[in-house]
Amino acid sequence: MANETERRKIDHIRICLEKNVEAKNLTSGFENVFFVHRAVPRVDYESIDLSVDFLGHKFSAPIIVEALTGGAEKATEINRVIALAVEELGLGMGVGSQRAAIEDESLEYTFKVVRENAPNAFIIANLGYSQIASEYSVKEVKRAVEMIEANAIAIHLNTLQEVIQTEGKPGGKSLCDKIIDIADAIDVPLIIKETGCGIAAEEAELLESLGVDCIDVAGAGGTSWAAVEYYRALEAGDETKKHLGEAFWDWGIPTAVSIVEVSQTTKLKVIASGGIRSGLHIAKSIALGADMTGIALPILKAAVLGLEEVKRKLKTFMECLKTCMFLVGVSKIEELKNTPVILTGLVAEWLKARGFNIEEYARRAP
Repeated sequence: MANETERRKIDHIRICLEKNVEAKNLTSGFENVFFVHRAVPRVDYESIDLSVDFLGHKFSAPIIVEALTGGAEKATEINRVIALAVEELGLGMGVGSQRAAIEDESLEYTFKVVRENAPNAFIIANLGYSQIASEYSVKEVKRAVEMIEANAIAIHLNTLQEVIQTEGKPGGKSLCDKIIDIADAIDVPLIIKETGCGIAAEEAELLESLGVDCIDVAGAGGTSWAAVEYYRALEAGDETKKHLGEAFWDWGIPTAVSIVEVSQTTKLKVIASGGIRSGLHIAKSIALGADMTGIALPILKAAVLGLEEVKRKLKTFMECLKTCMFLVGVSKIEELKNTPVILTGLVAEWLKARGFNIEEYARRAP
């Protein structure tokens, strides 16, 4: 089983680096979100502060490198490079599913390398919903946290991927009861994280009632794990799984929509991820109600080029965010949540159909 899991992790890295795995005909929705430009400067550029407090930790900017990998030899260097970068820049990161290391202790080093190289950074442990629902108990959850001395743990909801994946186990009816047990038993924040399909208001309310601390919306419009599994099925000659991957390539709730659905219906902390491709996307995410943002594919591609490229990419995101804040006249991240934004197109239509008042975003006073 461990070797099978390790091979799958290698496949995922290779396909994400070599193939176009992003949504085809669906976007994350940020092109439908517009700031009101302030032509007269309201703040000094040099005074703009990107720092945030999130889940008890101080970040230099609202950026977490999303759960990417681990559990395979090739993943070790990727995790090491990203860890060094987030430690130096004062950001955070998540590791990929630790299932491989739970199954085979010899693979723990592929995850432990993160804390070794980022002793002060905010690190998120990670396990999949399928294992939590079917076989893992609080014991495995605590082990995942202890393995990397994590500041929080995410349970990722990859239901679509589990269906398409040849090795997938898409069951999970008992997950809600398990979440309650885990939330009661662990002493670090519990994050529930989608993997590219977004989270709706109804699920957000349910998760809040179960005792979770944070939702990572991981909406549609960025990396499609249906696409990743499509390529794996294509290589394996599995026509049924290939068809499923192609049919559900663009499945899900656009990220911009999901941020509003979750933030407007719960008091939970919100991480916006799924197609975050610039600092402007980060600013729009915060303005829509997110507390933090997560970036994955662009950093994976940078990581294989080395530490300096990862730092350059992250600094570019931060500078772009700062520029946007200057142009809308705010000096602190939290002030973005009161900045007027105009919602148009699919985002506006979706939210109106779901009963959300989009005019209130346009009428906010900065």
